[in-house]
Amino acid sequence: MLKDFKQYTLTYSIILINVMVYIVSAWLSGNIVDMNLEVLVDMGALYGPYTVQQGEWWRIGTAMFLHGGMTHILMNMFSLYLIGRGAETYFNTKSYLSIYLFSGLLGGLASLYVHPNSVGIGASGAIFGVFGALAGFFLAHKDKIATHTKAFMKDFAIILGINLVLGFSIESIDVSAHIAGLIVGGIGGFLLSKNPKFLVLYNSLMILLIIATILYLPTQYVQITF
Repeated sequence: MLKDFKQYTLTYSIILINVMVYIVSAWLSGNIVDMNLEVLVDMGALYGPYTVQQGEWWRIGTAMFLHGGMTHILMNMFSLYLIGRGAETYFNTKSYLSIYLFSGLLGGLASLYVHPNSVGIGASGAIFGVFGALAGFFLAHKDKIATHTKAFMKDFAIILGINLVLGFSIESIDVSAHIAGLIVGGIGGFLLSKNPKFLVLYNSLMILLIIATILYLPTQYVQITF
């Protein structure tokens, strides 16, 4: 058990942080199965009028660690458990962490763009980013690791199935965040598989994209309001 934790420290640490945040939200909600929406908003859920119109951009970070209920967090953490360990095997810690965080952040911004008045929560965008990174890795090395493709596709099917269930059962889950995370992670996985030194380039591009989106979103919200 300890050996396994040392091997996949980042994956298990992210899972632990999510679980701890969930415990706090459950305590504040007075319910361990379903979280109170007001509690989630107070803890940092995405909500366009607060995030964009009041400039509370920190919510794109905090929302990544909030979940709407027991089903939501269990399925997300199971997905991360499945793919996170693989990513931690193929990528160094800095690359993995960058892909996870940027996928989650840009997934959150995509959600704000598509659903300006909805409450958004969950690690799905970041998790899809990790999955995208693995897809990028396999694409970059497809001629060398063809034997692993079947196992990868099996995990892919499982995770798609999980998120299909979540999409139908949990209102606050947004497919746009999944797609954005997948693309961001795929780009990072491909680049960093080719050369880990591209990390600075990848980080710089993602930061510029975040800044550009943050500057653009208020103008979109003005159009929606009026």
